[in-house]
Amino acid sequence: MRPRYLLILPLIGAALLAGCGGKAADSTLLRESFDSGDMFSRTVDGTPAQACEAARRTLLSQGYAIARSGDDLVEASKNFQPSEDHHEQLVLRVACAARGDQALVFASAVQDRYALKKSPTSASVGVGALGSVSLPFGSNDDSLVKVASSTVQDGQFYTRFFQRLQQFLPAAAASSPLPLDAASPEPR
Repeated sequence: MRPRYLLILPLIGAALLAGCGGKAADSTLLRESFDSGDMFSRTVDGTPAQACEAARRTLLSQGYAIARSGDDLVEASKNFQPSEDHHEQLVLRVACAARGDQALVFASAVQDRYALKKSPTSASVGVGALGSVSLPFGSNDDSLVKVASSTVQDGQFYTRFFQRLQQFLPAAAASSPLPLDAASPEPR
């Protein structure tokens, strides 16, 4: 026979988890609707490799530094300095997948914000008879500290990206090699 407290433990655990979630966690979850909107994806003509090449060219044309590039994935970043003590980095990830005779392109941008933080340091000197003595002079070390990170939710940002990608798609399609089955047979 099971003791009664073993039956009550799951209920207590669920109540604790519900209490820990709070409104901050609930508001984030409520914004994740998984609706049928296509802010982060578009279907384009061409193969996934051609679509990702067009995405790479789009990002290069806007000053992004390419971190990774392949037939199905492009990752790039761009840095901004809105003020002397603040730094922002925008990282854009593009994935390309086949969708029949077309390519489905997914794009997601993450914006990281950094602030310059000063941390004072003091000097200490070891003196034989006295031990260690801290002196009041020192210096300030500056370091960038991440203060925020969020996925870009601006539909116009993605619309502009996909429009620019469409402009580079014909050039990417023209420069890509033919698929193996369309290439001419090898001489015998």
